[in-house]
Amino acid sequence: MIPELGHFALIAALAFALCLSIIPMIGVYTHQPKLYGYARPLTFGMFAFTAISIFILGYSFVIDDFSIAYIANHSNTHLPYFFKISAVWGGHEGSLLLWIFALSAWTMAVAKYSKGIDEAFIARVLSVMGMIAVGFMAFIIFTSNPFERFWPNVPMEGRDLNPLLQDVGLIIHPPMLYMGYVGFSVAFAFAVAALMCGKMDAAWARWARPWVVSAWIFLTIGIALGSWWAYYELGWGGWWFWDPVENASFMPWLIGTALIHSLAVTEKRGTFRNWTVLLAIFAFSLSLLGTFLVRSGVITSVHSFAADPSRGVFILMLLGIAVGGSLTLYAFRASNVASFSRFSLYSRETALLICNIILVVAAVTVLLGTLYPLLVDALGYGKISVGPPYFNAVFVPIMCLLFIFMGIGPLVRWKKAKKGELRKNLSAISVGSVIFGLVFPLLYAGEINLLVSGGMGLALWVSLVAIKDFVNHKKLVKGRSNLSHMGMTVAHIGIAVTIVGVTLVSTYESETNVKMLVNEKVEVAGYQIEFNGIKAVEGPNYSAEQGQINVYKNGDFVTLLQPERRAYRVQTMGMTEAGIDAGLFRDIYVALGEPLPGNAWAIRVHYKPFVRWIWLGAIFMALGGLLSMLDKRYRRKVKQGVNEKKEKKDFFTPENEPVPVMLTEAAVVPSLNVEK
Repeated sequence: MIPELGHFALIAALAFALCLSIIPMIGVYTHQPKLYGYARPLTFGMFAFTAISIFILGYSFVIDDFSIAYIANHSNTHLPYFFKISAVWGGHEGSLLLWIFALSAWTMAVAKYSKGIDEAFIARVLSVMGMIAVGFMAFIIFTSNPFERFWPNVPMEGRDLNPLLQDVGLIIHPPMLYMGYVGFSVAFAFAVAALMCGKMDAAWARWARPWVVSAWIFLTIGIALGSWWAYYELGWGGWWFWDPVENASFMPWLIGTALIHSLAVTEKRGTFRNWTVLLAIFAFSLSLLGTFLVRSGVITSVHSFAADPSRGVFILMLLGIAVGGSLTLYAFRASNVASFSRFSLYSRETALLICNIILVVAAVTVLLGTLYPLLVDALGYGKISVGPPYFNAVFVPIMCLLFIFMGIGPLVRWKKAKKGELRKNLSAISVGSVIFGLVFPLLYAGEINLLVSGGMGLALWVSLVAIKDFVNHKKLVKGRSNLSHMGMTVAHIGIAVTIVGVTLVSTYESETNVKMLVNEKVEVAGYQIEFNGIKAVEGPNYSAEQGQINVYKNGDFVTLLQPERRAYRVQTMGMTEAGIDAGLFRDIYVALGEPLPGNAWAIRVHYKPFVRWIWLGAIFMALGGLLSMLDKRYRRKVKQGVNEKKEKKDFFTPENEPVPVMLTEAAVVPSLNVEK
């Protein structure tokens, strides 16, 4: 009876979503405030019933209700409780329910924390999000019901959760990733609502920006967690494989990064409006494309659910409706809006526009590399693989160009820079970055390496420019720098930290595959690795052979590593658990291979310098986004019909030029008020 309540809650949530997508929109276009005032209550109802549904599914996992087919296929009585909870999103049906729950949570958050926005506008936003919810709720109810029963033959035991997913990282990674994916639906809804009413002004950009940054933070953390999980769980020792599913989350992150900066220009200067709306549409479209790739079965990946391809067709239809409908609306409405105000080629607007274009080109290269093998296969030309050689050859140079322009943008004025200003600000930084880049590989490895020089020089360049911009801004405002500016500085430093990690681990990592007998030693990167045999261990639902490996440095004991080869009892699947001695400046990574004749074992040893800096940089990026989102000006209520107070002058705002005010409904160009 309890699972049926969960199913009923899903149906009730669909009913609320249908009402949310229709009633407020009717109220807006018939000018009936009472009708569009229902938007917020309907949102709360949709969230409540979705929450009830996912809670009931989680409870059914905990009590081992194997009469539910989804639970019987993804759980087991011996599975630890915390993995039973994460098993809720361990398969197609449950992960889709998590997707819908994240969507309803974002919708409720918009309803609750947008009290200062015009009611008619926010009704449109919530209605668009309701339409998205209708599509996915219909999908899960009619094709992917997580509460479907096994009747009458109820199994006594479940098949267990995929051993790859029985990990702490997979408890946190999918919710974070989905909150990022789905969070871009808010930007999409804001963009569509703006197109509907023609109010793509600076106030709209200020309303949308915190939501975009929030989604970007979640996606950043989710991608970093996925990289970290693959690093220690899969036993390969890599941190990024250009896997199609990895790419599916990386593409909306790239477009989302461009969207954040484009919104900043729209908010500050009132320009790039059409471009900003288009980026919002593309960010969510790529999130939907990622959902399709993971669930359609068209790709092979350790991350994919490889579900029934017919389900993928349903998602493809949703993608077509969302993208096609929004782009059609864009084609009809965006042409009526002046998107670009006058600015010099030598200005901050130009630098940010170039950075945006580079980010979009980078996303397109990843998209081509991901979809090209599928297209070739579909046309009957055979199966091909596009891997790291393509991405490294195409993507890396594009990003290097991006990092160069990242250093130019913050140190030029809006509209038109003064002659010689950029040279004055960047001369010392440029020389210092070049010298540091050239000297670093000599000091670190005693060799000349132009790739390392380039990476380290760019990292210092990005960091110094961010710090100089922050110092300049603090001087202007007499030490009272706002959180948004501080967040930008921290996020850019985070990018520099990640550049350091990627550069050094890609160049100086070493790997040794050896056959080792008991008490035998091997040396890797100055460390002595001693194999002391195998120990049998028992887990809650697996048995394992655990290696006992001592690590020494110059004869001194460093640590004991215990890599494992696990055999799961129910799924009879083997898994490798690496032994890692983690440090800020290096990791010693040991994976246990196959047993060999003569009581020997195959052992793989990696030395990975600065690999932790990759994820440390992601933490800084997320922290920077959080600081930016918490800026008090994004919590300030906007009084309709009244212009806001002018913001303090930016350090690089030209003299005698008024700083643009945050436009409100009364300040919008009359031609944009298409409803009136």
